Amino acid sequence: MAEILAVGEALERALALLRGGDVVAIPTETVYGLAGDATNGIGVARIFEAKGRPRFNPLIAHVADMAMAERIALFDPLSKKLALAFWPGPLTLVLPQRPGNGIHPLVTAGLDTIASRMPRGFGGDLIARLGRPLAAPSANSSGKISATTAQAVAGDLGARIKLVVDGGATPVGLESTIVKAEGERLRLLRPGGIAAEDIEAAIGMKLLRGGATGVEAPGMLASHYAPGAAMRLNAGTVGEGEALLGFGSRRAEGWRRAAAFLNLSEAADLREAASNLFAYMQDLDRSGARTIAVEPVPFDGLGEAINDRLSRAAAPRDNTQPAT
Repeated sequence: MAEILAVGEALERALALLRGGDVVAIPTETVYGLAGDATNGIGVARIFEAKGRPRFNPLIAHVADMAMAERIALFDPLSKKLALAFWPGPLTLVLPQRPGNGIHPLVTAGLDTIASRMPRGFGGDLIARLGRPLAAPSANSSGKISATTAQAVAGDLGARIKLVVDGGATPVGLESTIVKAEGERLRLLRPGGIAAEDIEAAIGMKLLRGGATGVEAPGMLASHYAPGAAMRLNAGTVGEGEALLGFGSRRAEGWRRAAAFLNLSEAADLREAASNLFAYMQDLDRSGARTIAVEPVPFDGLGEAINDRLSRAAAPRDNTQPAT
């Protein structure tokens, strides 16, 4: 079973594992990440192995500073402006790879672009000490709910990894927002921990939406972040035996007969809802209900990212294993 160490005690142990081509679960401001040396093919392969993740879905390369970011990617002016405005933080930029950057091809899934982000806190300190980028998708089995606590990581991946670094509950609770420059415009590939409106305010223009073809970045598969229970969105009523994921103060009809009930935010605060989303989905999934009914969540601000995660969790499931 994985060892759990607090951030103040874990740095040297984590470095030893990463240098040996192993993986470590680490806290970031978004969700917990399953980190491996992005230049080490064995370490990257262990990420896929531990998660059961499809090889065709790329990983994010996490960096410690702009100098490291520019060693692996080619920055256009718009992307550089966003990096300076939002890094470190929950923003991922999809950029052309710098030739000879040393990043293992498993990280980029054969694409000529690389997804990169600069995390805060322990992750940034760890990368700086390692001196190389870390590939770090969310620390959960592929297609399952992203972990926002060390205990959730250990409960899911504890038998498959050696170390979970405990930094407490993650403050953002959603994965990073992903954008990609297309000429003089930026396209939103995945809504996330930074609201699209904040990015638009920083660049002085609207983000392009839709139009992406294939898998250009992590988190773009249709069925994603899925609990074991079925998900029913925008529920106005609650069926017999269903669990209910609420939002705000107005309840779905028949909510008192729900098998289990949790409210993302009684105050209808989207930041609070984002922070609670994955943990509450996990808790309701453990209730034994076959279906989780979800009350409507508005699409403004972080609501866009919350609804994106909910729609992927509710998507029809087939034999394709999604990734996180």
